[in-house]
Amino acid sequence: MRPATLSVLLRGAVVIRESATALLANRTAAPVASPPEALKRIAVLIETDSSAGCRMIRGISNYAERHGQWHLLLDPRDHEHRSALPDGWHGHGIIARITSQKQLEQLQARRLPLVNVDDVIDPPSGIASVITDEKALAEMALAHLLDRGFRQFAYFAPPSLDYSKRRGEAFAQHVNAAGYECAVYKPGYRAGRRLGWGERLKRVERWMRTLPKPIGVLAVDANRGRQLSEICHLSGVRVPDDVAVLGGSLDELLCDVASPPLSSINVASERIGHDAAQLLDAMMVGHEPPAYPIEVPPRGVQSRQSTDLLAIDDEEIVDALRYIRQHACRGIIVEDILRQVPISRRSLEIQFRKYLGRSPAREIRRVQLERSRDLLGRRELSITEVALACGFANATRFGVAFKKDTGKTPHTFRKELLAGQRQTTIGV
Repeated sequence: MRPATLSVLLRGAVVIRESATALLANRTAAPVASPPEALKRIAVLIETDSSAGCRMIRGISNYAERHGQWHLLLDPRDHEHRSALPDGWHGHGIIARITSQKQLEQLQARRLPLVNVDDVIDPPSGIASVITDEKALAEMALAHLLDRGFRQFAYFAPPSLDYSKRRGEAFAQHVNAAGYECAVYKPGYRAGRRLGWGERLKRVERWMRTLPKPIGVLAVDANRGRQLSEICHLSGVRVPDDVAVLGGSLDELLCDVASPPLSSINVASERIGHDAAQLLDAMMVGHEPPAYPIEVPPRGVQSRQSTDLLAIDDEEIVDALRYIRQHACRGIIVEDILRQVPISRRSLEIQFRKYLGRSPAREIRRVQLERSRDLLGRRELSITEVALACGFANATRFGVAFKKDTGKTPHTFRKELLAGQRQTTIGV
């Protein structure tokens, strides 16, 4: 993985901790509006019918369990099934996914500490926000597609009031900065307009016919990624052979049942929920909200079959890359590749640098470390078990390689990665 890509996995850690944790660290110096109560009533206006929403709520709950007695009012709805606070509710703070100006005004009228956890609208200054780092997400998405040999890119986000334009803008900017063009889906209608399935299908089909092939497409979220894959299937477009689809968020069910299974960006929803709760806790004892949104980088890319393609026109290099991806975590070396692929070592080195910008040995190590970052998120595995599962002889060698690549030890990386999740003892 590119150094720039690895850096974004960790770039937000210090900023996030300084923005929220530092507020809590200075509680004694801040004015306190009123004596603390034993039980705090917190409204959580985050949908419970989505995977991301549930994970975010889990992060809030985990913080509450460790830092005080909170009663959570979860996902209240009005008679039209819109997220709204009951008239008779009296609480101490609100964490909400704010999706409209009207909702923001209604919540502000409560005159309670408020933390927003989405960027659907641009809240005015004075509204605390903990949101996904879209620049980091865009960089991860582009790196994932580049590593698979794609050099043509597109962004798919049908007009909707459910998400902002920031994800698409960030992705297009990163693609252009890398020297490539990014096609953006523009069907010619505004968000909120209702179209039948057949009409939406026709508009997407027309757009796909204009795209060069093969092409890597970032969909705004898992739901739209699954929709695009389904439309490709109905239109006779092969995924990932013609169009590789990467979802901009993770929804385990949608990604698993998509055909083929959908690769996705693992947005750090639990971390967002945890840090939002931490920030609200500080604000409830009188601290001012931070001047800028706290941005949380995604955890990484969960690769599945929808991007499982090597868009490289050199069959020997494709064979070598496939062998590495299948066997890197068994501890292979370059000589093992040469025994499987009829190519000289010099040619292998030259072609790898031409297509990937790195050596075969570096690609083996990249795959091993990419896998290790995923396994470090599984708290039931010890550091030694992660090291062995990724092809390292022992935890010491793994630790040296990991720190050289990321600047952090596996233990530190795991601690930051699991922030907001239930804590248990993890052996080494």
